[in-house]
Amino acid sequence: MNPKQKAEELGTAPVSKLLTQYAVPAIIAMTASSLYNMVDSIFIGHGVGALAISGLAITFPLMNLAAAFGSLVGVGASTIISVKLGQRDYPSAQHILGNVVSLNLTIGIAFTVVCLLLLDPILRFFGASDATLPYARDYMVTILLGNVITHMYLGLNAVLRSAGHPQKAMTATIFTVVVNTLLDPLFIYGFGMGIRGAAIATVLAQALSLGWQLRLFANPSELLHFRRGIYRLQGHLVRLIIGIGMAPFLMNLASCFIVILINKGLHRYDGDLAIGAYGIVNRIVFFFVMVVFGFNQGMQPIAGYNFGARQFGRVNEVFKMTVVAATVVTTSGFLVGMLLPRLTVSAFTNDEGLIALAADGLRITLLCFPVVGFQMVASNFFQSIGMASKAVFLSLSRQVVVLIPCLLLLPLAFGAQGIWYSMPLSDLIASVISAILLVRQFRQFKHAERPAVQ
Repeated sequence: MNPKQKAEELGTAPVSKLLTQYAVPAIIAMTASSLYNMVDSIFIGHGVGALAISGLAITFPLMNLAAAFGSLVGVGASTIISVKLGQRDYPSAQHILGNVVSLNLTIGIAFTVVCLLLLDPILRFFGASDATLPYARDYMVTILLGNVITHMYLGLNAVLRSAGHPQKAMTATIFTVVVNTLLDPLFIYGFGMGIRGAAIATVLAQALSLGWQLRLFANPSELLHFRRGIYRLQGHLVRLIIGIGMAPFLMNLASCFIVILINKGLHRYDGDLAIGAYGIVNRIVFFFVMVVFGFNQGMQPIAGYNFGARQFGRVNEVFKMTVVAATVVTTSGFLVGMLLPRLTVSAFTNDEGLIALAADGLRITLLCFPVVGFQMVASNFFQSIGMASKAVFLSLSRQVVVLIPCLLLLPLAFGAQGIWYSMPLSDLIASVISAILLVRQFRQFKHAERPAVQ
């Protein structure tokens, strides 16, 4: 099957087969990616200490900010490529690939320079104390120096999935995880580099995967490949990419601000160790969230292609299948949090005080987790079919509309417990908002013959 036929299969093959074909590699890749973050935390927790975990947690807002700019390009471009392939507009898809490269280089370099110049004030603002600042700084200096590599690696992986190569995208991610896992103990223990060693291992693993991706896209037999004339930034393509990518960008930006509020609040009421507890909980929750992201990434090219081809029955079908699968995943996370909280967090540290704080936090955070899968799929669904404004609204409804007010108000009455309980409360309210918006949208699909991309 040639590359063009492989892309066109998205509009003809059974939806359940396609979702399995595209979601399973993405799930494996996303699971590997979450394990990749867990491995760093586990090695740092046992090899450097409890305060190092808190220092790592301080860097989460900055990591979220970097991810925001990465998703602005990668997610936006992959969605538009899916729609363009569904419309058989191959020249536009080709130029989007070139613009991904140029945008990632431009944004990645600018982000690195600004953050390195202001790193200590930024980390202080994020909640770092005299005890945790050295750990956070050591980690972020190396990560920022490799930021362009990270952006390019993530962006090209998103394009690989949309161009009909989910297995290759999965391979790139798994390779990165395996290499990082092997290099972590070497740099942390063998070379005695501590938390900086974990960051070096991360950047080196991504650099090796990026080299393989560049080789793939250099192959002229691929439907989308590097060639002259595609790298000049084109205003209309950049606007399309940024318009669609704005939803995950704002979601990550909101996550950055939220983690700052959480870190500052926990430090105020419970001290540095509580920030480490949130860091552990965040890694565990992230594992289940990334599996749902895998289903969303499997849904994205199918929904985008069929929306572009105006086969709305298939769009509805893949959405419903993805919601069911995501709900199973988040319900499993809920059960882990309720039944095995202490055992789960103890994988990250031997410090009894940190274990107790993290176990309580995990149990509270996952109280309403079964509904999170639905909310995540709903947001990604609108993004996948190019309805940027609705995707942005749903992405921000949980974090900005609900969670931020809760984080500001509940701790005034309940202290640190108010911070932890803000998270499940916002999950529940945001899911109700998503359900209302989806019901209205599917009614429009039912009655409209030719719905247009917003």
